[in-house]
Amino acid sequence: MFIISSMDEGMNTKLIQHEEEEDIYEGDLKQRIFNESKKIWRVALPSIISRLCAFGSIVVTQSFIGHVSDIDLAGYALVQTLSVRFINGLLVGMSSATETLCGQSFGAGQHHMMGIHLQRSWIVDLITITILLPILIFGAQIFKLLGEEEAIANSGGYISLWFIPFVYNYVFSLTILMYLQAQLKNMIIAWLSAFQFAIHIPLSLLFVYKMNMGTSGAMIALSISSWVLVIGEFIYIFGGWCPHSWKGFTVAAFKDLVPLVKLSISSGVMVCLELWYNAVLVLLAGYTKDAEVAISAFSICLNVNVWEFTISLGFLSAAIVLVANEFGRGNAKAVKFSIKVLLGTSIAIGVFFFVLCLFFHKKLAYLFTDDDRVADTVSDLSLLLSFSVLLNSIYPILSGVAIGAGMQATVAIINLICYYIIGIPLGVLLGYLTSLQVKGIWIGMIGGILAQTIALVYMTWRTNWDDEVKKASERLGRFYLKSDENFKQISN
Repeated sequence: MFIISSMDEGMNTKLIQHEEEEDIYEGDLKQRIFNESKKIWRVALPSIISRLCAFGSIVVTQSFIGHVSDIDLAGYALVQTLSVRFINGLLVGMSSATETLCGQSFGAGQHHMMGIHLQRSWIVDLITITILLPILIFGAQIFKLLGEEEAIANSGGYISLWFIPFVYNYVFSLTILMYLQAQLKNMIIAWLSAFQFAIHIPLSLLFVYKMNMGTSGAMIALSISSWVLVIGEFIYIFGGWCPHSWKGFTVAAFKDLVPLVKLSISSGVMVCLELWYNAVLVLLAGYTKDAEVAISAFSICLNVNVWEFTISLGFLSAAIVLVANEFGRGNAKAVKFSIKVLLGTSIAIGVFFFVLCLFFHKKLAYLFTDDDRVADTVSDLSLLLSFSVLLNSIYPILSGVAIGAGMQATVAIINLICYYIIGIPLGVLLGYLTSLQVKGIWIGMIGGILAQTIALVYMTWRTNWDDEVKKASERLGRFYLKSDENFKQISN
């Protein structure tokens, strides 16, 4: 049997130590909340930094393109919120299966399985993204087929081709982030992401203005900086900084892929239905009057919303890691306590950004455009943007709990009903049958998110966590490799 026998200083980075597990319910409530908050921030803060930097690079690129050409700004918004979000949504969702399995394996002490889960996810994600390439290759034709204006569709088709080298970084950057944060090693991701963002700005200045390459230069800078992050991650893992979870490439990664594919598909559907929701709404905005202004303004608001959402994603990551670790340990009581502290912290931050968006609404628009019409439309949407930001502090946490528990299939059904049966039809009715236009579409989006939030709260409240812990134990048993023969290395 393959057993990690030595537990040296490196394991001091373990997220939830057994001594902490014993002490968590001792002492007064304030001390318990303080201890739990420390665990949350140890995962959430590095994740927030890395996600802010990653999405910041996309926003910076949009800003550079917006000052080059209004048509290219609309084309970039179309590609980024439709094609790239489609691909990213599927890969983020499929990669969350890696997060579930790695988190539960870490909690159960099956550290050697984490590297195998990571390699399996690379195989599945590489195949998936290659299958999806026609979405980028035939971008212009797809946008025209969807009824977008020809000039915007042609610009989007050109920009789509530049996104091809960029999207392949998702295969590695997403899965490695989830692999590292499951073992509380995601601070290295934060540092690498900060470095990637720091070099992205001068690279953009160099290619866009110094070399006068315009939109093409902005896209080249985005691809280069994104792969700098991936290369840094490879150096960290292969260089020996993950001795307990990375044992080299192994033939075991090619075995038992079917269970992973099944979990990945349910995870992918869950996240995709959420990310594609915004994409569909941007598409609907393209059919309103003055489509160029509508798409640009809607995209800017969505990017501000998503940028704040990266903070919520940090707490989502904390929810996944804490819940998955406790599931691996079989501690249902700690799961429920973590959920309460996570929600309280996240909601407090959401209220802060709610107020912030109300006060600085129009100034945000001028970071992305010089067009007063777009800025006025963004300002008009500011109240709705603020409410979206507030809801961001609730439903991602509950989604993270579901991912950590391996309940992605249930959330996928909730997302399908709330977003596509409630939210989008409501947005269509208000956007096209009233004078609200793009504002009506956004109200529909909030309606879907509100319905989803209520459903997730009910699901979390009604869940029997003791039963879910037993299911997680059975899942880990199916994936566990017991023989050294199943762990033959391809290379060190």
